Amino acid sequence: MTSAFNSTLNTPKSKLPLEVWAGVECTVNRVGEEYLDQLERNGHATRLDDLDLFAELGIHAIRYPVIWERIAPNGLENADWSWADERLERLRELGICPIVGLVHHGSGPRDTSLVDPEFPEKLAVFARAVAERYPWVTHYTPVNEPLTTARFSGMYGHWYPHGKDDLTFARALLGECKAIALSMQAIREVNPNAQLVQTEDLGKTHSTPKLAYQAEFENERRWLSLDLLCGRINPTHPMWGYLRDCGISETELEEFLQYTCPPDIIGINHYLTSERFLDENLENYPAWTHGGNGRDKYADVEAVRVCAEGLAGPRTLLKETWERYKLPFAVTEVHLSCTREEQLRWLNEVWNAAQELRDQGADIRAVTVWALLGSYDWNSLVTRSAGYYEPGVFDLRSRSVSSGESPQPRQTAIAKMVRDLATGHKPNHPLLDTPGWWHREERLLYPAVSCRISPPSVPFSSPASLRPLAIVGATGTLGKAFGRLCEVRGISYCLLRRQDMDIANPASVNKVLAELQPWAVVNAAGYVRVDDAEREPDVCLKVNAEGAAILATACAQHNVALLTFSSDLVFDGAESNPYVETDTVAPLNIYGCSKVLAEKLVLQAHPASLVIRTSAFFGPWDDYNFVTIALRQLAAGNTFVAAEDAIVSPTYVPDLVHTSLDLLIDGENGLWHLANKSAVAWSDLARLAAKKAGVSVSNLIALPTQELGWIAPRPAYSVLGSNRGELMPHLDNAISRYLEERN
Repeated sequence: MTSAFNSTLNTPKSKLPLEVWAGVECTVNRVGEEYLDQLERNGHATRLDDLDLFAELGIHAIRYPVIWERIAPNGLENADWSWADERLERLRELGICPIVGLVHHGSGPRDTSLVDPEFPEKLAVFARAVAERYPWVTHYTPVNEPLTTARFSGMYGHWYPHGKDDLTFARALLGECKAIALSMQAIREVNPNAQLVQTEDLGKTHSTPKLAYQAEFENERRWLSLDLLCGRINPTHPMWGYLRDCGISETELEEFLQYTCPPDIIGINHYLTSERFLDENLENYPAWTHGGNGRDKYADVEAVRVCAEGLAGPRTLLKETWERYKLPFAVTEVHLSCTREEQLRWLNEVWNAAQELRDQGADIRAVTVWALLGSYDWNSLVTRSAGYYEPGVFDLRSRSVSSGESPQPRQTAIAKMVRDLATGHKPNHPLLDTPGWWHREERLLYPAVSCRISPPSVPFSSPASLRPLAIVGATGTLGKAFGRLCEVRGISYCLLRRQDMDIANPASVNKVLAELQPWAVVNAAGYVRVDDAEREPDVCLKVNAEGAAILATACAQHNVALLTFSSDLVFDGAESNPYVETDTVAPLNIYGCSKVLAEKLVLQAHPASLVIRTSAFFGPWDDYNFVTIALRQLAAGNTFVAAEDAIVSPTYVPDLVHTSLDLLIDGENGLWHLANKSAVAWSDLARLAAKKAGVSVSNLIALPTQELGWIAPRPAYSVLGSNRGELMPHLDNAISRYLEERN
């Protein structure tokens, strides 16, 4: 088995199709005295079974951590190999080739750093120990993205040793590259066939004509780590003078030539933010983008937000890599922090670019899906532990609330796409037919400027007719919100009023589905007047239950996905802990009964349906929800009355819509609970919103529910939890965003 999967990476590209690799975000970086460990954050440190989930994707190889700081933080004599022993052996059994990483945005154990003169030798000693322990491992990345790590650690001060000058940057980079060469030398003394897969983040800088000199410099410096390893840095190289100006002596640079180590496979990591634009017209950009080089002041912004022609894009940048080095290469990270459909579109675009270049003769071996388990706090460049999570191929926001179990990975739509690519099938998700946001006009946050990209970026061409998302309930709060956010997300949609399609009429439903041919239907319609339902139960049941069942039956017949909504009022409030999906329903009123019946009938007629229970809407785009009315009345000095003994979990409508769409795109089904994390009385909800808005609560009157004159009985406690996934932000966060959106 070993020789079979190792030979895959070594076989000439003409003999094998483009492969799918994958990777686990495994950064262990240091900020001050604190180590920030992604493997602890994502739980992979304690879950061996993840490897079996990865194998089911059909991947050929995996970028996998045997991180120096984790294995031997207190020296090799105290190393603990048990974690790596178990996992590398399991990968071997599964037939997945590990591309072993030793330092991933880190600086080593506490007794060293990137600017320690002994850092290269120390890492090489560790590398030899790894090779001796796992002599069958053939592919290594001793230091991930050395240029990026040197910039963040030596130039920008984000990571240890927190340098903010050119000399610290240059020392860190030279130390990393020397460490790579010495590590591979040590590894190859154990395994002569060991291969270097050297990764680097490849960007590109664009500019106004005035700043072309700075863009040219940036575009040359981006190759620095690979040029160092390939032995290209000599007195005639454009970066020789720069390194000398940084403070590196000529002797040091000449001596470095003995440490050259050309990669066997160049690994290119490319992100939408990797392309930058420099503009001296500071008035067009916010102050936080302003900077300079000592000669000119300029704004440094994401090119995608300003370049009229669009980005150079992955195809151009990969082609530049091939033409510069003519070495085998791979895309070693493909990830986007965005909505699910945009993640799919980005992976699809990079894959197609790689395939096109391969067909034209470039020796590109693979595209790596990153990151399998998502990542934490990269929005702050991992400088703090704030809990910001970006899902990947798997979503970790799935755990049992009641039992406190560790996160369990849930497959997203990306997982199916990976399996399709790995088996040679063309991904067919209907949302791939729409261009990603980086191709759409709304990407431009600043006045559009010509970036003179040559050759010009090829515009994305969408099919003439896209299968839409059909949204039933065009005039309601939820239906309107779905339409608004589908517009933002680039999801083709069709809002349907009752006169367009009557869900209580099977003929009407079937006719519209046949004509529209949607890929999915969102049922955002319904009878919502809880007290009135007690007086007209037949009407409520007909709309909420019978109509939903008819719609589900038709969707099943047309093989169309269905998303429909239920309520927290299916419960009786006898519990004192948040209700989860498996709890017994026991409605107290007609409205709750209609939702229980709807759930049953929908899942009977169309078991693949997604049924979401939610609670207590509030949102920024309508004037009639509880929070908006409370703030309006209190701000005007009017009395506002709210229940003090009915505990709910309010739901911010934009969060509900975004999360529901993600689950629908992922192909989830069955019952899900979605509400913002909280347990609050109605009166306390009004108090919380008023406090955040700076509004007096002196006229807020909190009363027991029995004094409010409600006709329909309500549960005293209807807080929603979940044993499927905690996907929604906390209520405090939601109210803050609500106030920003309203203003």
